[in-house]
Amino acid sequence: MTDTIIDRNPAILGGTPVFAGTRVPIRILMEHLESGYDLKYFLEHFPSVSREQAIHLIELATDKLTRDTEHEVAA
Repeated sequence: MTDTIIDRNPAILGGTPVFAGTRVPIRILMEHLESGYDLKYFLEHFPSVSREQAIHLIELATDKLTRDTEHEVAA
């Protein structure tokens, strides 16, 4: 799998960040998880997104949030 899982293209949904190779905005995954749906439910409803893409996005978000939090605590 490529490291590029997020695509921002002005020709696709006006540049809204989407899962690469799809028209599914990444925010949709986060909204599903926030609403209490599990990853399986999301993937069933958005089959153009691979499980690997979704997991990778969650890992990137977790890493970013953890890294930002560690810097704030150290400051």
